[in-house]
Amino acid sequence: MAEGVTDRLCAAYAAIGYDDLPESTVAACSRVLLDATGVMLAASGMAAEARPFIELAARSPGPCTILGTGLTAAAPQAALANGALAHALDYEDTFDAAFAHPNASLVPALLALAQEKGGIDGKRLIAAIAVGCDLSCRIGLALDRPMEEGGWYPPPINAAFGAALGAAHLLALDARALRDALSMMLCQAVMPGEIKYSQRTVLRAVREAFPAQAAVTSAQLAAGGVAGVEAPLEGRAGFYALFAGGEFSPERLTAGIGERFLVEELTFKPWPSCRGTHPFIEIGLELAAAGPDRIESIEVEVSPVQQMLVEPPERKRAPEVVIDAKFSIPFAMAVAIVRGRAGLDDFSAAALRDEAILAMARRISARIAADPALDRGAGGAATVRLKDGTHRRDQIPLARGAPSRPMSEDELAAKFADCASRAAVRPGEDQVRKLADAIRDPSAITNMRSLFEPIS
Repeated sequence: MAEGVTDRLCAAYAAIGYDDLPESTVAACSRVLLDATGVMLAASGMAAEARPFIELAARSPGPCTILGTGLTAAAPQAALANGALAHALDYEDTFDAAFAHPNASLVPALLALAQEKGGIDGKRLIAAIAVGCDLSCRIGLALDRPMEEGGWYPPPINAAFGAALGAAHLLALDARALRDALSMMLCQAVMPGEIKYSQRTVLRAVREAFPAQAAVTSAQLAAGGVAGVEAPLEGRAGFYALFAGGEFSPERLTAGIGERFLVEELTFKPWPSCRGTHPFIEIGLELAAAGPDRIESIEVEVSPVQQMLVEPPERKRAPEVVIDAKFSIPFAMAVAIVRGRAGLDDFSAAALRDEAILAMARRISARIAADPALDRGAGGAATVRLKDGTHRRDQIPLARGAPSRPMSEDELAAKFADCASRAAVRPGEDQVRKLADAIRDPSAITNMRSLFEPIS
C-alpha cells in the first residue's frame, strides 16, 4: 500500500496558481472552456434527455447560469443541469491515453461555483481547470487493473475526482481541505457498467450531471470544515482498492505534477460521437467520396476496448436511442458513408429511422483484433468488399482530433459557433463572437459572473 499519495498530490496541487502555469497550459485550458461551453449550449437546444435535469435545477433559485436556457439556479443544481448537457451530445474533449472525459463534470462544477461565490476571476478558473483535468487524467493512467472488471463505468467516476479537486482549488482551499473534498467525492462517485447494456436508457448521455453536482457539494462541504478520510485514493478501502483491487502505480499518478499538465494532451472531437467510432467515421468519409453504391460489405477491425461499440450486432446496427447510435461503430460509419458527413444533425431521432443508413449499417460486421498498430481505441481498420469483386483495406492508426492530428484553431472556433447557434435560447452572431473572445482571453475576466453576459 502506497502511503501518503493523496497528501503528496494535494500538497502539490494546492501550491499551483495561474502564474505557475506555462503559456501552453493556459492556452489548452482556454480551449477546454471554449469547447465545453459550446457543447453545452448546443445540447440545451438539441438534447431532450437533459430537459428533466434543467427543469429540476430551475426550481432552486440562484445566480448560476444554466447554459443556453436563460435560466439560473443555485450552484449544485446548475452543475447538475450543465453536467447533463456537457456529455449529452458526446462532443466534448477526451483524453485518449486513459479513455477519459476529464472536463465534462469539471467545467460545469467550476462555472457554477464561480458564479455562486462571486469575485472569482478568469485566472483562478483556468488554474482550477488545469489541476482538476490533470488529476482526472492521472487517475486513469495509474490504473493497473481495468475498472470494468468490477462492473464499473470508468469515465465519469475518474472525472468526478478531478472535478472535486478542481472545485476545491477554485475556492482556494488548502491541501488538507482538498483531501477532504476528494474524501467526500469517494462517498458519492459511482457509475455502473450496466448503462452500457440497457438498450433504451439515456443515462449514458446525461451521466456527467451526477459527478458535476457531487463535485460542488464536496467542495462546499470541505470549505465548511467537514473532515474526510486520510487516504481517499490509496487507502486500504480507498478509491483504488474499491474500484481496481488496489492495483495501481503511485509513480504514474504523481510523476511530474506541476511540471507536465495533461490538459495539453487532450483530444477535441471533430464528430459528435464516442471517440472509438472516430477512426471508422474517418474511413467512412473516404468511402463516401468513392461511392456508397459500390459497397457490398465491410468488415471492421476493432480493439478489445471498442468491442462494446459493435456488440450486440443487431442492436448496434439499429440503435433505438440517439446516445446508443453515438456508441455504435456500424451506425456511425454508415452515417459517414451515406451522408458524406457526421455532424450534429446526422445523429438524431430522424437518422435512427433513415433506411439508407440502416441498410448500410447491416452490411458492416466486426472482428476483434488486438493489433498494436491501432492506437488503443482511437484507431481502427476496415476491409471493404466492393460489388465488382475487388477489395480495399483502410487503416487509421489514430483518428483526427488527437494532439498529433489536432483540429485547428479555426476549426475549433467554427465548432463553437455552430454549437452556440443551436442553443435553446439562440444568441446572435455578435453575441457568440463576444463570448468566444472573452473565453480566449481568460486573464481579462475579472468576475466570472459576467462571463455569460454577452449571451444573456
